Amino acid sequence: MEIAKTEQDPDAARRAAWLSASAEAQRTARRPGPRPALKRAALVALAAGVLVGGVLLIMPERRGPKAAPPAPGPAARALTAVTAGAPASVGDLTALITDRAAWVRTHPTDEASWAVLGAAYVERGERAADPSFYPRAEWALKRSLEVRPKDNQDAEIGLASLANARHDYAAARTLAEGVRARSANRWTLYPPLIEAYNGLGDAKGAAKAVERLLELRDGSASLTQAAEVYRAHGWREDATVAADEAVAHATSPVQKAAALVAAGDLAWERGEPDGALARYEAALHADPGAHAALAGRARAKAALGRTADAQRDYQAAIARLPRPEYVLELGELYESQGLDGDARTWFDKLRELAARDGSNGVDDALVLGRFEADHGAVHAAVDRLDAEWKAHPSPAAEDALGWAMYRAGDTEEALAHVRKATDSGVRSALFSYHQAMMERDLGQSGAARRHLQDALRTNPYFSPALAPKAKEALAALGEPPGGGPRDMYGQVAAAAQAGPGSGSDAGSGSGSGGGGSASGQSSDQSSGQGSRRPARPRPAKPAKPSQRRG
Repeated sequence: MEIAKTEQDPDAARRAAWLSASAEAQRTARRPGPRPALKRAALVALAAGVLVGGVLLIMPERRGPKAAPPAPGPAARALTAVTAGAPASVGDLTALITDRAAWVRTHPTDEASWAVLGAAYVERGERAADPSFYPRAEWALKRSLEVRPKDNQDAEIGLASLANARHDYAAARTLAEGVRARSANRWTLYPPLIEAYNGLGDAKGAAKAVERLLELRDGSASLTQAAEVYRAHGWREDATVAADEAVAHATSPVQKAAALVAAGDLAWERGEPDGALARYEAALHADPGAHAALAGRARAKAALGRTADAQRDYQAAIARLPRPEYVLELGELYESQGLDGDARTWFDKLRELAARDGSNGVDDALVLGRFEADHGAVHAAVDRLDAEWKAHPSPAAEDALGWAMYRAGDTEEALAHVRKATDSGVRSALFSYHQAMMERDLGQSGAARRHLQDALRTNPYFSPALAPKAKEALAALGEPPGGGPRDMYGQVAAAAQAGPGSGSDAGSGSGSGGGGSASGQSSDQSSGQGSRRPARPRPAKPAKPSQRRG
């Protein structure tokens, strides 16, 4: 890279001085002037002066305090962040984009600078939720590959990050795994690979990838990603440790804010709005441009009953970071207060943002499907989410598909999908609530009661609209009737009516669940802490961050 070379690289300074002196000597040699012997002497003296200057540059200072090196400029800071897989400020990214765009105009065959420019465009788009940067990122990264079609791993990794930003996790996985097959020790491939695995619901792949990343490069950005992977496995304590260590190891305000936002999200999911609020406010103190913390703060304030403040924070977040999911949350907050007109205004804004994203290659199927399922277009939601789940079978997509199918009237198949999402290991109050509503409608009152309790125990503030409904549904179910576990599912076992020793129901047993079916048993067992049945073999648990550091 050519950014600030003469300010921060003594070798570059010496080379520039030597080249300048040599060029001046050549120009002098072509002019009429002193005799050849005198010209040769002048050239030797000039070259000697440059060499002595170079020696002085590298000699250690033996007297007095050593001068501090100049602070890196915004473009250099952004370059360091982008190449390290860490977040950068919008201002620094803008400086880097301006610098590299000017450079490639005069150096169009510099494939490395094209790759840096493309990566900066991706990060700039994500930092401001502005997908208009993504087509420019794609053009720059593909231009880099045109200049150097083979072994251009920086451009391929940049395209993987771009695919993640557009929610095309399958393409991101293909690109990142292709780089890993050729260079498994290249640590920069792992952040987009981990994000792709998370988007595809491949918890085992994500766990292995994050362990490899932490072996190759520890630090705040890596620990923040580790916290997300641990959270997806339901390892909340490990996720909290990783997030807290990410805060401690941050080397810039932007990194610290990103780690604090992750820690705040974990506190929110645990049903601790006060703790979440403190972390979000700390993130904004570290980096006022951490607009995701504004949305998190709004969520926490709504849970604490500070509704007007929450609305203002949501609006401020959306003005700076217009993500469709924030708009949906604000619309539903208004709806929960009976302000349907205000809610519709924000739902219209959601559609506008989704259309804008789609025109720039971003797939908002998951948030659109959730919106449509709860606000009228349930059959469109089923179609959209079915395609999304088949392309990206994450627990979030499976739960959303199941809920849409339930809203469309297909409760039994919907329940099968939601159970798989719940069994994935993710501790989600929303997943538990969805499962409980389906079980209640199918007459499985015991399982419904347990999952409602699980939802409210996980996070009693999980939704301004649905958390009150969960409490009402739980109160309506009442206390379980006497008579043992079989009666907890809303039925009296056939054995109790036919008398002891009846062979017709010998296989039902006390743990058979709703209606003596295996599905009732699975539902009940999957919700209990310590008795969750995973849908796939659980991967070996990565070491805790504290264990890695001894």
